[in-house]
Amino acid sequence: MMDTPFIVSAQYLNKHIDDPQIVIIDCRFALAEPELGYQQYQISHIPGAKYLDLNKDLSGLLQRHGGRHPLPNPEKLAAKLAAIGVNFQKTLVVAYDDSRLAFAARLWWLLRYLGHEPVAVLDGGWAAWQAAGYRVTNDHSESKPAVFVPQIQKSWVVDIETVKTSKDLPGLALVDSRQHDRYLGLREPIDPVAGHIPGAINYPWQEVTNDQGYLKSLEEQKQRWADLTDSPEIIVYCGSGVTACVNLLSLELAGITIGKLYAGSWSDWCSYL
Repeated sequence: MMDTPFIVSAQYLNKHIDDPQIVIIDCRFALAEPELGYQQYQISHIPGAKYLDLNKDLSGLLQRHGGRHPLPNPEKLAAKLAAIGVNFQKTLVVAYDDSRLAFAARLWWLLRYLGHEPVAVLDGGWAAWQAAGYRVTNDHSESKPAVFVPQIQKSWVVDIETVKTSKDLPGLALVDSRQHDRYLGLREPIDPVAGHIPGAINYPWQEVTNDQGYLKSLEEQKQRWADLTDSPEIIVYCGSGVTACVNLLSLELAGITIGKLYAGSWSDWCSYL
């Protein structure tokens, strides 16, 4: 178990599953099958867990520019969080998925972007819970409405104009979080244009966890970012601003708290090409 407030183990969650100050959120999602995550949730989930959908809850409306998963309207997300029992700055939110934190980390980042610090991801995700043999259910429990008044951290997000004007500044690190072949432009399964933003360096988000979906050790997280520890500014992007959040989590675990999200990411950048 890592010594960090951002990570909880299946053992910890099982021990505290009845704690009224904890809200568990199922973030399972499949980009190729947008309804699959909710279908899986309906079949089986961690007891008491609520479901938030990447497209419907954790993203905003698609437009010509802005990327495939623009940030959600803060007030709408805050209302949704309040409706499922999250009290601002009081409730510990535990997010899980079955995709090596790809979607759980998006919720982790969004909550902190809204000013809510008590949030963690489940190490190993759904698979870890199942492997431990803990109870699952298909019940949908009622939520006690809460109060969630966001305090948005506007400086945590940058847009395309900021990236254009700052990407070549001395010391700035522009991190592309996609798999290496997508970064190189050898393969592009989603966006209409292949390649990467000029000057970007590649830190694939899958390297944050091992093949079983468990986070690598704090020492490994620190070593991973060793070359960027002296960077005055770090901007992180991916395809659409989702899996970049896994790298932002990794940076936090490494003690680097200056990472910013280019929310539109490559899907926004290439929409202007």
